[in-house]
Amino acid sequence: MIPYGKQDINQDDIDAVIQVLRSDFLTQGPVVPAFEEAVSTYCKVKYGIAVSNATAALHIACLALDVGQGDIVWTSPNTFVASANCALYCGASVDFVDIDSKTYNLSVDRLAEKLSIAKKGGILPKVVIPVHLCGQSCDMEAIHELSKVYGFKIIEDASHAIGGKYKNQPIGNCKFSDITVFSFHPVKIITSGEGGMALTNDEYLAKKLRLLRSHGISNSKVDMEERPTEEIWNYQQIELGYNYRMTDIQAALGLSQLQRLDEFVAKRNVIAKNYDELLKGLPLVTPWQDPNGMSSFHLYVIRLNLSQINKTQKEVYEEMRNQGVLVNLHYIPVYRQPYFEKMGFDKGYCKEAEKYFTEAMSIPIFAKLTNIQMGQTINAIKSLMINF
Repeated sequence: MIPYGKQDINQDDIDAVIQVLRSDFLTQGPVVPAFEEAVSTYCKVKYGIAVSNATAALHIACLALDVGQGDIVWTSPNTFVASANCALYCGASVDFVDIDSKTYNLSVDRLAEKLSIAKKGGILPKVVIPVHLCGQSCDMEAIHELSKVYGFKIIEDASHAIGGKYKNQPIGNCKFSDITVFSFHPVKIITSGEGGMALTNDEYLAKKLRLLRSHGISNSKVDMEERPTEEIWNYQQIELGYNYRMTDIQAALGLSQLQRLDEFVAKRNVIAKNYDELLKGLPLVTPWQDPNGMSSFHLYVIRLNLSQINKTQKEVYEEMRNQGVLVNLHYIPVYRQPYFEKMGFDKGYCKEAEKYFTEAMSIPIFAKLTNIQMGQTINAIKSLMINF
């Protein structure tokens, strides 16, 4: 079986984890700050706050930007549900902006149209969460320009995108956003087992993110209130926070993996180029890449020309998996999920996202994908299009 994604763990990674296991600190030790600093340096951003997973990072990012009851958050429908759920965790409502037909990311044109309408109705979003699908950055400069006009904050959901670039700068530098979020899940570009990170250039936001990830507790005298001198107050809960800390075990794996990040991204780009060539002439569309960026290629999504294939998307999906190629679908439009439909979202709400949903398929891409596995994937695709 060929999975659509898979981690690449080597002996250095194993040794790094073992070193922590043999140390005095399994959690809240020195490795988490070292990982944060390394990622921040790589991304050319001031602050990195490591957490238990990217969903946690999205949650506290919303909280750090004071998202709450009565607020509205907009995101892409073409994403994992966490990009929308983070707003709901804060008591806010969520809405969706349709996608671009070429990049499959949030459409700047649709965003501009929706903002204009929302302003007239007095229902502008407090935060917009663009999602860098597959590892390709959204048009962040254009989104940032709109934020200056309409007054919303920006959280980049870059869960797919560490190692990618936008306008020759690393994704995650927060030049055009308030906070960027990465994921280190095993199928992502690098892994810490589970884990995530929020990055920002804003000192206030960084401080708040750190508080929120650890119960809202501080042991800094600057933060702590005066208490009777005869009492022991070596920490205080300043506000309501969460237990979203990353362990040193996870950070050790992430820090080791980070040393091979550029290598992983380079391999994924080579695989993507090979797929581009091998799939030429078939009734499908290969991923379009914006010349202003470089994707980290977390995913490689093809879009099927179903009228020429004479098969349904589901038939292709099932037959590929029957041939041992575990293709996947990224993503079902979030608002089509039963939980969101109960909020009043209807089928057809974002037309481009729904068209994508009926044609898209993620085929295997990961650093250790072999030429044999790539050949098996291509042969399986071609076998289903024999009548083309």
